[in-house]
Amino acid sequence: MLEKTIKGMYSIFGDDHKRINHALEVLKHSLAIYNGEFPGNKARVIVELAAVLHDIGIKQALVRYKSAAPVFQHREGPPLAKKVLEEAGADPETTARVLYIVGNHHHRSKIDGPDFQALWEADLIANLPEFPVFSGNYARFEKMVNYNFKTRTGRAIALSLRERD
Repeated sequence: MLEKTIKGMYSIFGDDHKRINHALEVLKHSLAIYNGEFPGNKARVIVELAAVLHDIGIKQALVRYKSAAPVFQHREGPPLAKKVLEEAGADPETTARVLYIVGNHHHRSKIDGPDFQALWEADLIANLPEFPVFSGNYARFEKMVNYNFKTRTGRAIALSLRERD
């Protein structure tokens, strides 16, 4: 199912290598976090699928609203993700969970399980170098990481990306 979902993601993103690479990086980090914190938990497939599809609404948001703002990604992503998941053969329960994560993945307050937490942290890790706090004062960076990262594995990955001052 993961392979079919990745193919679906490729078909939607086309030649947008930046977004494809981002999704694959989030997938890598999501699995590292999930396997480090929750080994053997059956929700791994949800983590995989949500990681691949979390930003799937960006292109449609840009076309419709001329913006990739989270509100538009959350609006446009779930219908596209649902189509990909149905074509990949996902069951209704898995689909519903992935759609919830895709439709809320920028809202920390909506995190309601380890699968969503792994995705949240992996997306932050992939985006960290773009945040001003990344190149600023290390103590401030560390505070931001400790605030946003609830897992030991995610926190360790995030902190390893930057040397101390």
